[in-house]
Amino acid sequence: MSLRSQRRLAAEILKVGEGRVWIDPDRTEDVEAAITREEIRKLIHEGIIQSPPKKGVSRARAKVLKKKKKKGLRRGPGGKSGSARAKVSKKQAWMKKIRPLRKKLRELKTSRAITKSVYRQLYDMAGSGVFESTADLERYIRTRGLGRRR
Repeated sequence: MSLRSQRRLAAEILKVGEGRVWIDPDRTEDVEAAITREEIRKLIHEGIIQSPPKKGVSRARAKVLKKKKKKGLRRGPGGKSGSARAKVSKKQAWMKKIRPLRKKLRELKTSRAITKSVYRQLYDMAGSGVFESTADLERYIRTRGLGRRR
């Protein structure tokens, strides 16, 4: 005989889905005989009908990864996804490029390696994106002969 109605009643009483209701396979006759909610409650109390604990997703692996990341591991290129701009924004990349250039120009001006007019000219050029790096800037100064004669 089918135990569908008993399973449905037990699910309602236990406040779980019908799939979570466990019925003792050795005591199916007793469950078949139970028709009312009160009889089902009695079987639940006796342990013939149970709802096994809910299964969750284990966080163990995630915790291990988090610990490694905290240590500074798993930071290689294979662990990054997305385009170059997704990893470093346009603004961040620009700031990383322009700040050292401006600092270098300031040093050259204060050490009187370049004149004020050359400083202004190079500063504006740096701002318009002419130089890729400080090495590029120094190369430009050397090739154009913009450094002060000592």
